[in-house]
Parts: sequence; structure tokens; C-alpha cells
Amino acid sequence: MTLSTLRRSALPLALLAGLPAMAQELPEDGFKVALDGTFAPHAMPKLDGGVEGFNVDLAAAIGETLGTDMEVVAAQFSGLIPALQAGTYDFLVAPTTVTEERASSLLFTEGFMDTNFAFTVPAGSDEMEGLEAFEGMTIAVNKGSVYEAFLTERAEEYGWDVVAYGTNTDAVEAVATGRAEANMAGATVSAWAAKQNPRVDLSYEYDTGLVWAFPFRKDDVETRNMIDRVLECLKTDGTMAELSEKWFGVTPEEGRTIVTPTPGYGTPDFEGYDDTEHEVSCEF
Repeated sequence: MTLSTLRRSALPLALLAGLPAMAQELPEDGFKVALDGTFAPHAMPKLDGGVEGFNVDLAAAIGETLGTDMEVVAAQFSGLIPALQAGTYDFLVAPTTVTEERASSLLFTEGFMDTNFAFTVPAGSDEMEGLEAFEGMTIAVNKGSVYEAFLTERAEEYGWDVVAYGTNTDAVEAVATGRAEANMAGATVSAWAAKQNPRVDLSYEYDTGLVWAFPFRKDDVETRNMIDRVLECLKTDGTMAELSEKWFGVTPEEGRTIVTPTPGYGTPDFEGYDDTEHEVSCEF
């Protein structure tokens, strides 16, 4: 099934009984959005130029749902938020973790995906559940990453040996060649590694309680709310599940953020959240 074959008529599912969303005028030239073009499988260079990945396809699906153009610009992540604040982009489609600090200066949509940690293990390994399943193991990780810090902080408790590598690709290779018994990285990165490398399997996913969302300038409430409603549509019409299967090789479980609309507009419990009731609809 392709994106163009998905039916986006009004859906019977509703977050809460509420008034229908008001139509908003779209920019004449469409939206100019940006992401980090080196964060596979969310965005990565194509051999023939440009970028491809989960978030690139998600941006295209947003444009298709609204019937407008989406110009996707690839840039370094460190420069994305300053450029957004300067008005260079309308909003960002990069996976951006919602934090209190960021929410104080940016306006976020609801989460489009959980930003969890996950392990990869040698292919054919037994199913692992919980951090305790990795007690005493040698775990390979990308040097200087949040995953190295997470594992190191808990090394005494779980007795694992943390071995850091220059890239996560090297860390996964250590698992594939028997030099390590597991690797920890972001859940989507781990899923991509397992999809690309038959010598490793995706294993236990650690729930951080955090989500990725799209950031906007603080004063752009109307556009934030519109894109929030588009995300709800894409969660319920099957698009998000389709993209997950395509890029991560994972069928989302019921209740996961990637397939579950959030009531209101924005990310609950963070500044900028609006609990206004509205129906989930794919009519814009």
C-alpha cells in the first residue's frame, strides 16, 4: 500500500467530543521544513542526491494530507533550532526530544514517536526482558552517547562491562562478530541496524517516557495545531504504522505513541500544551 492509496476521509475515532477543527489558510508556496540529514533511518543521503528516511516520508505525507508542497532541507542538527527561531524554516521535521528547557522557547506538537533505548543482540538469541536480562554482559555502545552514560551509571548495579566504540556501526559490528554480547542505541537506530544486518536481532526496548515531536516558533500556534491534527490523522489512517514497517521493520504495538493520538494540542505536561477538545479527522 502506498501513501497515495490511503483513504483520508473523516474518521469515526475521536479523542473527546468536541467542535470540528477550523480550516486554516496554507502558505502559497507550501511549507519549508528542515531536519538532520545524517540521522539514519530518519533521514540519510541518497546516492542520487537528496535525502530519504522515515521523517522525509512523514513530511511528504503531511504535505499530501494538506494538499500543499513541503520543501525539506537537510542541515546539521545543531543549527536547526536557531534557524527555526530566525524564521528560516516554518517548522522542523527532525526527531526532536521534548524537554522542559526546549518547551520554554519552542512550541511542540504531540509526540509522533516514543524516543526509547533498545538493545541489539546476536541473531538467534533468546528473548530478553528487562535490564536484568543483560546482567554481567559485555555491552558495546557509541562513545560519548547518552547510551554510554546510561549504561555506565548502572554498571555497578547490573555488573555489565561497557565497551565504547567510535561509531554505533562499529558497536553493532562488535555484537555481530562476538566481541560483545549486546549493543544499546536509540530504539529506531537499533531497529534499523537489525533490519540491515542479518547477524543481529532487535531485543529489549527500554521505555524512557520521552517522545519526539515537531517544534515551532512560540507564536505560531495555528500552524502547530494544524500539524498536530495532521499527525493524529496519520496515526489513525495507517500511515504511521506503514512507515514504521518500511523503515524500522517494526509493526507498532497498540498504545504506542506512533499510532495513538494525544488529546489536545501539543505534548501533555509541558509548556505550550493546550487541552482543547477536538475530533480526529483527516479533512482539512
